Amino acid sequence: MQLTSNSSGTYYRSSHKASPRRERRKKNRGICCQSHPEQIVEGNGKKYFLHLLTPEELTKRGFTSKTARLLINAFPVYVISNEWLEQLYCPKCNCNRWYHIQKDDQNNYTATWAKRELWEQVAHVDPVRSNPSVSQYTLNQAGRSNRKRYDNKHYYD
Repeated sequence: MQLTSNSSGTYYRSSHKASPRRERRKKNRGICCQSHPEQIVEGNGKKYFLHLLTPEELTKRGFTSKTARLLINAFPVYVISNEWLEQLYCPKCNCNRWYHIQKDDQNNYTATWAKRELWEQVAHVDPVRSNPSVSQYTLNQAGRSNRKRYDNKHYYD
């Protein structure tokens, strides 16, 4: 038996040796930027999963036509759990980009820049319209720093 103290200063008896803190590996997905293949993109934002509505879309994803028809008849909307859209940051590009991420069975990820057509398969998101909860005044003020005055100078220099 060994006498051990905790952080509050109280002592208690311990029958086992204190083990060193477990070292956990960093869970990096290893997704690289398309412009810079050597640069790993950063971010762990909200995932927007793709929704499929027709059997033709399912057959493009590798389902047989019979299985695709059965799935769409059973569930009007089929959510793909291994494909999603996510916003990631590349330090070399110094910008956030939307990526279409595909995950395979061995936890390998394939990322390509998201096309506008993919947003049509995401539920409750319209990329063309701005956020309705943001007022017109806020939108104008957000873009004001990019506009120039009449004398061709920026408002904020």
